[in-house]
Amino acid sequence: MTTKSVDSSRSRLWLAAIKPPMYSVAVIPIWTGTAVALAETGTFVGQTFFTFLAAAILIVAWSNLSNDVYDADTGIDKNKAHSLVNLTGNQPLIFWIGNGFLVLGVLAILAIAWWQRDWTVLGIISLCCALGYMYQGPPFRLGYQGLGEVLCFFAYGPLAVSAAYYSQVQHWSAMNLVASVIIGLTTSLILFCSHFHQVKDDLAAGKYSPIVRLGTQRSAQLLPWICGFIYILLLGAVLLKLFPLVTLGMLVTVPVAVKLCRHVLTYHDQPERVSNCKFIAVALHFWSGLFLGLGFILSP
Repeated sequence: MTTKSVDSSRSRLWLAAIKPPMYSVAVIPIWTGTAVALAETGTFVGQTFFTFLAAAILIVAWSNLSNDVYDADTGIDKNKAHSLVNLTGNQPLIFWIGNGFLVLGVLAILAIAWWQRDWTVLGIISLCCALGYMYQGPPFRLGYQGLGEVLCFFAYGPLAVSAAYYSQVQHWSAMNLVASVIIGLTTSLILFCSHFHQVKDDLAAGKYSPIVRLGTQRSAQLLPWICGFIYILLLGAVLLKLFPLVTLGMLVTVPVAVKLCRHVLTYHDQPERVSNCKFIAVALHFWSGLFLGLGFILSP
């Protein structure tokens, strides 16, 4: 193997370790909550939005790095070439870099709270961080009990989207709550799909993800029901006039959902071929969240 090909392979591992597409889970909740606030009240505070966006990206970076650190403790990532701990061989370094991102993210949220003289958003994001820690961090490690998707739903759905909405207008909204459920479900789908290809490693490390508990076939059969419920929720909200009609633009992402379901149903028991399904789930999350937010912004 030439030096050039080795460098290229290592670059791809670093790119996979940094996980650029995964940062949509930071952007979309802030985008959606802000879009609903704009639709309902006409309010948009740019300084708050961009500060919150930076904070969310920093906190998700902390979550990704700390997960690699805690997974290294259990040995679940021993075969994961693109783990940051495995790439650097320096677990303490990754741990402290991650904590640095967390501190910067919390300071950004603290700035928003200070500007508004209201500590509600700081409290909500602190709860999100606590849920993020309990997912992998000792002594909780709730992700190993199959509760990761539940934690993910609340942290990136109702909590994060509501925090973004509140940061703009300092009150609550039923419309925003329903939108946050949609975002929470699409975010949880990413985590759900990320387990299909690592059942053996999960079992070896004692991690009982939903895929391990249900089996890959039953989990694959569950996926169309989850996706279908997301779109039914959207249609129901529009029919009840809770969402503006323009949010139906999110329906353009139905083909992405169909692609995800078909791919997983076909390759659920073939780790090498199903491993990319999480990226299809990321695409579904991003585009559905983008079009949902645009629907609110473009509403009369």
